[in-house]
Amino acid sequence: MSQMVALVLVLLILYIGDFVSVRTKAWIPSVFISAMLFLIGFWTFFPQNIVEIAGIPSTVATMVMYLLVVNMGTLLSVKELMAQWKTIVISLSGILGIIVILFAIGSLIFDMNTVIVAIPPLVGGLVSALIMSEGAAQAGLTSLSVFAIVIYVMQGFAGYPLTSIVLKREGKQLLQKYRNGELALKTTTKVEEDPTQAKNGFKLFQVPEKYNTDYFKFLKLAVVGCLAYLTSVFLAPVVEINGLVLCLVFGVIAKSIGFLEQHALYKANGFGFAIMGLMLFIFDGLKSATPNMMLEILTPLIVCIILAVIGMYIFSFIAGKILKVSKNLAFAVSLTALYGFPADYIITNEVIKSLTNDEKEQEALTNHMLPPMLVGGFISVTIVSVILAGIFVGFL
Repeated sequence: MSQMVALVLVLLILYIGDFVSVRTKAWIPSVFISAMLFLIGFWTFFPQNIVEIAGIPSTVATMVMYLLVVNMGTLLSVKELMAQWKTIVISLSGILGIIVILFAIGSLIFDMNTVIVAIPPLVGGLVSALIMSEGAAQAGLTSLSVFAIVIYVMQGFAGYPLTSIVLKREGKQLLQKYRNGELALKTTTKVEEDPTQAKNGFKLFQVPEKYNTDYFKFLKLAVVGCLAYLTSVFLAPVVEINGLVLCLVFGVIAKSIGFLEQHALYKANGFGFAIMGLMLFIFDGLKSATPNMMLEILTPLIVCIILAVIGMYIFSFIAGKILKVSKNLAFAVSLTALYGFPADYIITNEVIKSLTNDEKEQEALTNHMLPPMLVGGFISVTIVSVILAGIFVGFL
């Protein structure tokens, strides 16, 4: 298959996902439809490396991931991160729910190794899935080695539509309050240039607008991403910190001191391409889920995902009640463990756009719903899942 044919096919799938999402007003998320079509493609006529043929090898995916995560940091302020402590507690509560329910109920249905292998990938990270897969293979558990990868690939099929449903409920309630003047939301996530922004930060980092080209914006994003990576390497002998976690932190800091603009990747005209590249790389993981593998692990796959969702709902509901966070938003934050970034970003924006066409209302909803979704995804997928994998793999 030629590169351009492959590119047209994968982009057609992404567009069909968008089309269905628009037609259904985000009740069926684009990522769900695209994942289904990729799965069908890999089971029929797609070459296993179609995404790489199309021009998105793993190296390109890593590059756009670093740029996107740094850019995410520019959407959050230090004050905002501190304000999201409730989100962190709810996210951790959802993860605790997965662990408790799977050990309490899952271990009665399946052997303990199946439960141990399932939990870290269910918390969301590709790295954790790979750790558990390798650990299971070394322990001679071949089917569980495949199970770890497939459960990571397939869990989004439960997370995508459920998240869309609860976010739409949350958004409708917020929108009604906003229109009635009962809820005042700060609008700090607007993409357009803030005329006061030039006055913020250190003058050392500011250049005349004629020199602030797209390449310069890309350069600054890359510098921040590079610093995050080098810091993670430097700290590796002492403590393992994922470079992407530091990208988020460094992005927040860079925005706070004026080195990066808010939504810098968007302003550099690279945001859409970066999202496309990363989504294609994620869907590329579906090539591992062959029909035979799916049949072999279908029952534990479905049961473990259902139990995980039940555990997240119960524990996030309790945490939300205690912290006075709506049950819909609390459950949505917990569900980010099933997919993480960029799906959390995409689903949230799809839902918001489906609820209102008014820019001010969209901005207000984005400010309330997007930060907790992003923070929740990073807590579970990027941080906790890797820690859990490092602990659980020792039990095999």
